[in-house]
Amino acid sequence: MDVSIIIPCLDEVKSLPAIIANARAALLRLRADLDVSGEIIVADNGSADGSQLVARALGARVVEVERRGYGAALTGGMRAANGSFLVMGDADGSYDFTESAEMVEALMRGADLCMGSRFRGHIEPGAMPWKNRHIGNPVLTGILNLFFGAGVSDAHCGLRALTKSCFERLALAGTGMEFASEMIIKAALKRQRIVETPVTLRRDLRDRPPHLRPWRDGWRHLRYLLMLSPAWAFAAPAAAAAALSLAIWSVAAIAAFRGEWTASPFGNYWVVLAGALLGLSHIAGLLAISTHLYGRRQGYRPAYSWKQRFAGWISLETMLLAGAVAVGIGLMILLTVVGYWSRHNFGPIGSVLPAVIGTTMIVIGAQNALGGFMLAIVSGNEAEFLKQSKASNSSGGGAEAEMADAPRAAMRGA
Repeated sequence: MDVSIIIPCLDEVKSLPAIIANARAALLRLRADLDVSGEIIVADNGSADGSQLVARALGARVVEVERRGYGAALTGGMRAANGSFLVMGDADGSYDFTESAEMVEALMRGADLCMGSRFRGHIEPGAMPWKNRHIGNPVLTGILNLFFGAGVSDAHCGLRALTKSCFERLALAGTGMEFASEMIIKAALKRQRIVETPVTLRRDLRDRPPHLRPWRDGWRHLRYLLMLSPAWAFAAPAAAAAALSLAIWSVAAIAAFRGEWTASPFGNYWVVLAGALLGLSHIAGLLAISTHLYGRRQGYRPAYSWKQRFAGWISLETMLLAGAVAVGIGLMILLTVVGYWSRHNFGPIGSVLPAVIGTTMIVIGAQNALGGFMLAIVSGNEAEFLKQSKASNSSGGGAEAEMADAPRAAMRGA
């Protein structure tokens, strides 16, 4: 079996006859153009309207998927598929499966994932709501490209194709509509070859509202993008908070040394705020590192060579040592403040900057020590977490990729 067309289904009894007929036409075109055989799989997600009976009567193979959700249905269907190339498309009649022939051809030429693009193809009048076409889809697609560099024009097209080996490498876990984003994100992170072909979006055949809920599912997509992007969820806010904090402290310190504290635009309240921001940026940085290590351990985030240069220098022990040094510096600063205070008859001190810096250093030092244990735990209870992450990321990767690409290489040779 060369191609499997997977159709997720939940109470689609009225549209299934037309959809399966269209899928059969697609298989005929694939046979004529590419000389490949195929099957039609209806991944049923608990239909109560007899969709399963209709699908079987029309010659499709029905795969029962108990776990609810768009992504769960597609994952179940793809796991059960016999084809080396997997085509997925909605059961509402909004896509023409015959256009998947170009997608399968792109996979045979070496692509791992082929996305359909409605914006490079054609959208029939009334086929896509205005807010989806001009706000939701462009915004979410733009964010996805910014975060992960996927370079796609339509991240939520329901007609797409991928190799079975790529599907296995991606290890997709999303159960809802965020599955569409997860596929592209993990393909980009795993450096799979992603291409696009233009497709047509038609008015669907349903006589009821679609399962898609634009605002709810849009938020699910956005939060998923942030969950898979530690750089934007944690590192970017950390960098912004640290930059603002250090800028406030620098201006305040210059004014204090010049004896112009009262004329400084940043008084004591701003200095305290800057200390809180610096502590917040540090903990956000630790969260960014921990989520990055988790992604590498799970296999969907690659190792970067420049980060491995620090592998021998960053470990639980060095994190504890750095934390102890920071705590020591903070205590020295606070003792200096106490000494200054005692020499001036315990009178009021005009600037709280030294005290805030000392307190912040103690907090950062404690967080660093605790964060070291967190990083070690996330990395599989390994003290040298960067080295361990590198080893787990690289072990068996070449053999797995070679075995996964074998069916596609054989197909190209044939």
